[in-house]
Amino acid sequence: MTVAHADGASWNTAGALRLIEPRSTRPTTVDVVSYTERMTAHCPYLAPSLERDMTTWTVYRVEGEADAVEAELFQAGVQAAEWLRPLIHRSHGLLRCENIVVMGDVPGTTHRTLVTWPHWVLKHLYGPLGLMFGKFCAGEEETSTAGRRIPAAPVSFLPVRAAVRRRDPRLLRATPDLAAALAVGEDDGRDVFAHLPRDWKDLRTWARGLL
Repeated sequence: MTVAHADGASWNTAGALRLIEPRSTRPTTVDVVSYTERMTAHCPYLAPSLERDMTTWTVYRVEGEADAVEAELFQAGVQAAEWLRPLIHRSHGLLRCENIVVMGDVPGTTHRTLVTWPHWVLKHLYGPLGLMFGKFCAGEEETSTAGRRIPAAPVSFLPVRAAVRRRDPRLLRATPDLAAALAVGEDDGRDVFAHLPRDWKDLRTWARGLL
């Protein structure tokens, strides 16, 4: 797996994630159709996104140790965000959503454990640019900010999309500084790694300071 940075640099990764299905609006390796249809009741932007084929899915299977999988999930998130950044400013770009699907298991580790650190780092890197990262784990029911039960996801995935500034900060009540940054976030074209380390372990150390 090779992941490009905004500045043209790239990581050559160790293969802890194997690409099963490249970006697709109608993936064949995972069944997300009924799930996304039910989720339209909870997200007013999802139905128009689906109608315009702007919700895409990239499917990976884990094939390595937990630390390596974490690192490559983070890199896949960077790739998704960098792909999305220029598209948001095009026609209907605010409806675009890229979903990173995680298949397979690492013995002794849950999907929630695998996605927690990558999600934490990604949302802090890209939130100030007006991008929103989420996380859903297979079989786990979620609750909306209004207290409504959200259907359990059939697969584990990290979604990234343009932030909805009047709604999304409410999802970040546990991180008020990030919520405030997201509420006014604009993409100024910056390299998000300009003043940060490129090594995953060093990035995790940086991210611990944001807890």
